[in-house]
Amino acid sequence: MSLLSYSIRNQQNPRNNGNRITFGLPAETCNYKVQPLRIPIHEGTDRIELSADLYVPLLLKDNKPAGTVLVRGPYGRGFLFATLLARIYAARGHQILYISSRGTFGSGGEFDPFRTEVEDGKAVVEWMRKQPWYTGTFATLGASYLGFTQWALLMDPPFDMVAAIISVGPHDFQRSLWETGSMSMDWIEWTGMILNQGKPYHMLKMIFQPKRFRSVQEGIPLAQTVEVAYKGKADWLQNWMKNPEPGSDCYAPMKLGQSLEKASIPILLISGWYDLFADQTFEQYFRLRERGCNVALTVSKGSHNDAVGNAESISDTLAWLKEHLAHRNKVPREHSLRYYVTGAEEWRSAKEFPAAAKTYTLFLQDGGKLSTETPVGGDQYCSFVFDPRNPTPSMGGNKLGMDAGKVDDRALAQRPDVTVFTTEPLLEDFEFIGRPNLTLSHTTDSTFADLFVRISEVNEKGRSYNISEAYQRLSPQRETESIDLLLSRSIKGC
Repeated sequence: MSLLSYSIRNQQNPRNNGNRITFGLPAETCNYKVQPLRIPIHEGTDRIELSADLYVPLLLKDNKPAGTVLVRGPYGRGFLFATLLARIYAARGHQILYISSRGTFGSGGEFDPFRTEVEDGKAVVEWMRKQPWYTGTFATLGASYLGFTQWALLMDPPFDMVAAIISVGPHDFQRSLWETGSMSMDWIEWTGMILNQGKPYHMLKMIFQPKRFRSVQEGIPLAQTVEVAYKGKADWLQNWMKNPEPGSDCYAPMKLGQSLEKASIPILLISGWYDLFADQTFEQYFRLRERGCNVALTVSKGSHNDAVGNAESISDTLAWLKEHLAHRNKVPREHSLRYYVTGAEEWRSAKEFPAAAKTYTLFLQDGGKLSTETPVGGDQYCSFVFDPRNPTPSMGGNKLGMDAGKVDDRALAQRPDVTVFTTEPLLEDFEFIGRPNLTLSHTTDSTFADLFVRISEVNEKGRSYNISEAYQRLSPQRETESIDLLLSRSIKGC
C-alpha cells in the first residue's frame, strides 16, 4: 500500500547502494532517468489517458536494457513505490514502465477496483509495442492489486510477455469479499486508505494508529456509516455491500480463474503464511504445477504487508528477471519451493512440500482439554454467551493491515465469549504441516451466528501465538448441526 504520493520527475538518479544495507542485494550497476508519460487507451468512444513513469537505465552506448518490466496498480508512483518497485530494478539494468490505474494519481477515467484491469492491460500492451524504447519482450511484477493486474493480462496472454513475479496477488478478488458468508471488514479499511492516498500524514495515522479509524467498521447500520464517513466517494464499496451473492454480475470482471488455465510463461509466486490471499496463492501454485508450467513459490513468515519487503523475496525476484527476462542467469533456481518454517525459524528449499508423516487427530474433551484420546461417556458439550454489543475482536491472523500476522493472543483466549481447548505440554518436537480440518456439532439460540476457530501455540512462558485459523458465517437456513471448517495452510515447527 502506498504511504506517500511524492514522485520524482524528469531527473537522473545517481547510483546509490543504500538498499544493499536494507535488503542485502547485489550492487547497483547503473544510473537511470525517469520520464513521465501519458498512455492513451479507449473505452468505447471515450478516450482515457493513463499516467505513467518510464524508468530508463543509463547504460554504455552498445548496451541495451535487460528487458522491460511492466507494473500496473492504483497505489501511486511516489517515493515508497519508486524505491521498492522501480529503483531496485532500474538501477540493475531493467527498464520499468510503471502505470497508475484509472482514476488514480493523474490517470483519467473513474477508479472501479478490479473491474477494468483486463481491458486496460490489453490496451497498454498494444500501446507499448509501438514505442521506440520497447525492448521486444516484457515481464511483469507487483504485489497485491499489482499482482491481480498480472492475472488480468494472463486472461489473454500476450505473445511477448515472457515472465511474471506475482506477490500476494489474488486471481479472484470476489472470494476475499464474501467467501466466508460475511463481507470482510478489511475492504472498508482499504477503501479509506485508497481515498486518502494523497494525504501522507493521514495515511501514516491509519497504518500506525488503526484503532482511531475503526469506528467506520463498527457503525450500525454499516452501509449508512460507510456512506457518511466516505462522503459518497466510494461507490464501489456500496456496490460490494449491496451484492453479497458471489454470482452477482458485478463480480464477473474480478474472477480471473481462467488465467490459471491459460498461463504458460515462467511465474514466480511470493506469499506469506499470514497473507489474506495465501490460499489463492497456493491454489495458483498447485494448478500451474499440475499443468506442467514453470512455476516457483517463495513463502515467508510474514503477513500481506511484509511478505514482499524481505531480502529473500527481492533476491528471488531479481534472479527470476535475470533468468527469464534478461537471460543472463547461468545458475537457474534449483528448487521450485522456498519456504520459511516458523518455530524452527529457518528457510528451506525443496521440489515440493513435505508429505505429512501421519494425520494427527485431536478431540475436544470435557473441561477444556484437547487430546488424541476418543471421548467416552456419551455426548459432551460446552457453551458460551456472545454479546453483539461487545463483539469478539480480531487479533492478528490472515488479514489486511499492520495488525495482521503472528500476535500474542492471550487476551482473546481470556474472553468469556471464547471457548478454549488445550493439550497437555508437548514432550517432544514435531512439525505441523498442511491444512487442519475441524468437525464439530454446533447450535445457537439465534439462527444468525458466526464461527471463528484458531489454533495457537502456547510456549513455555505461557504466551500464546496464532498458527492457523478459519472464519465462517453460518447460514440461518442450515439444516444440520454438523460443521466442517478448513483452516489456513501452515508449516510450523513446535
